Amino acid sequence: MNSTLLSSLFLIAGSGQYPFLVAQQARNAGVKRIVIAAFEHETDPHISDYATEIIWMRVGQVGKLLSAARKSGASHGIMAGQIAPKNLFNLRPDVKTLLLLAKLKERNAETLFATLADELANVGVTLLPATTFLESHLASHGLIAGPKPNSRQLGDIAFGHNIAKEVSRLNIGQTVIVKHGTVLAVEGFEGTDETIKRGGMLGNGKACMVKVSKPNQDMRFDVPVIGLRTLDVAATAGMSLIALEAGNTLLLEQEKMKERANQLGITLWGISLLED
Repeated sequence: MNSTLLSSLFLIAGSGQYPFLVAQQARNAGVKRIVIAAFEHETDPHISDYATEIIWMRVGQVGKLLSAARKSGASHGIMAGQIAPKNLFNLRPDVKTLLLLAKLKERNAETLFATLADELANVGVTLLPATTFLESHLASHGLIAGPKPNSRQLGDIAFGHNIAKEVSRLNIGQTVIVKHGTVLAVEGFEGTDETIKRGGMLGNGKACMVKVSKPNQDMRFDVPVIGLRTLDVAATAGMSLIALEAGNTLLLEQEKMKERANQLGITLWGISLLED
């Protein structure tokens, strides 16, 4: 699908700056109509500035989401932004959600979103990769910002990448914190920020964060993303380096991130997938 040919878009907007970036870049690409599905207590209300129409709903109202998609007039959609894990477990599901959940043998983000993608396709909306319109915001290979890593740090990047890939393959998490060849923290249900804090405390500073994509990751959802908040959390935790997969990881507010990383003295490093 050539994204430059889209005239309308159905945007499923979670939290953070990611939905704003998609909406901005979609407008820049010539998309005239953007219908946004927004979630109470998750989506920033200011996203309405980019919406032709916005429909608010609770997490768990899949029936309302599908109805909004059907009525949007768009043939393609994008999912952007996260839903806090606690809200996935505190949701009040509607009948449609209960029916979908009953079909699932495993209930995790991958199976939930894949099922939702199938339901959206049934009402005429095909999900595009979550990086659509954002190709220029993907991490590049090698040094992105900050000091050049030394040989020990490069070793930790390679070590952490192998560990993170295995952990992500098991659907546990996509981030690990390592230092001097030792795993300090593995991301679980608590999310990336809490993993950084825990790893930083155990490492007493100068640790390395490695974030990866899952093997065979469905790029329609759950794309690895880091932003200014990640940098600030890493700085507070004493991280010296953040490594992420080139071409597979989105950098939100990229130029501001580079400037902040340089100010903080934190290395941003893009891992080439050819290094696997």
